[in-house]
Amino acid sequence: MKRRYELSRKIRVLIIDDSAYSRQAIRGMLEEDEQVEVIGIATDGIDGIAKTLRYKPDLITLDIEMPQMDGFSFLRWLMKEQPTPVIMISSRSDNKTIFRTLEMGAVDFIVKPTRRASPEIQRIRDDLLAKVHNITRKSLKKLTNNLESLYKERTDRIRGKFKSSDYSILGIGASTGGPQALQYILTSFPEDLPIPIVIAQHMPPGFTGPLAVRLDRLCYIRVKEAVDGEPLHPGTAYICPGGHHMEVVRRRSSVYLSITEAGDEDRYVPSVDRLIGSVGEVFKKEALGVILTGMGNDGVKGMKLLHQKGGYTIAESEETAVVFGMPNEVIKASAAKEILPLQSIPERLKKVIFR
Repeated sequence: MKRRYELSRKIRVLIIDDSAYSRQAIRGMLEEDEQVEVIGIATDGIDGIAKTLRYKPDLITLDIEMPQMDGFSFLRWLMKEQPTPVIMISSRSDNKTIFRTLEMGAVDFIVKPTRRASPEIQRIRDDLLAKVHNITRKSLKKLTNNLESLYKERTDRIRGKFKSSDYSILGIGASTGGPQALQYILTSFPEDLPIPIVIAQHMPPGFTGPLAVRLDRLCYIRVKEAVDGEPLHPGTAYICPGGHHMEVVRRRSSVYLSITEAGDEDRYVPSVDRLIGSVGEVFKKEALGVILTGMGNDGVKGMKLLHQKGGYTIAESEETAVVFGMPNEVIKASAAKEILPLQSIPERLKKVIFR
């Protein structure tokens, strides 16, 4: 089903990709939307520089592996000379390098279209169009500021010896801009964090594993891609596998993770609502919930339930949310006890968890 977005003028997009099929597929997806205009196509980074300077696009889709000049080199030039929002086009073989582009200033990524006609093509198209409409120059400015905060000398790292807490679990939901925000928050926790963390980050299959490995390397706590049926342990963050949903389940005295495959009809995958809602049902007033940057309204039902059960809820503020959709919906539903910029969330969690 074609989605329509009301805008005052068309969004001007430049496509940079060396694959003729990929260029054609992305152009076809974009041109299905009457509010989007493909203003140019470039076959490598050098061609991309020339056409960026000539057309001054509102947004760029960018491949990673290209001749002459690859996506990394182009992105480095772009963020220095003419900052423009970028959506990376990533094959599954790029799943370990895609996060480097997000560190360099790319706002988000989609999976590269394949030649197979399948429900996945529909999901890729819907994902691309939603991101094109939600990612703006304001998004890039917020992301740039967040990245600067991420690489400054941190003074908010939570230190000390912590043996217990009034809370038993922290649930986090995020979408566009989430990997950078998660890094900012998770790197602040000490290895003896007395509670587990469960995370639903909107991301396709094949990418959450490398994200977990990367965050595990950067954090004091353990970070891993979750496995169905595994118990929860303090000091560990569990990321829901892409293409699946994750819930916290209690059976007698034990609590474990239940992971199920997402259906073709599911709009948000992994579902923040399902994860945060299950956290609220199982842990009630002993639960913490945080909604970070992201598109749409995923998480509002889960956060509302957690809030009603007496849990502590935080939504990222518009000041730092790369895309304010998800946090804004939580705020409008009166499901956020606090509304904070990203840079204030680790310190607030410290005070709440360890008070």
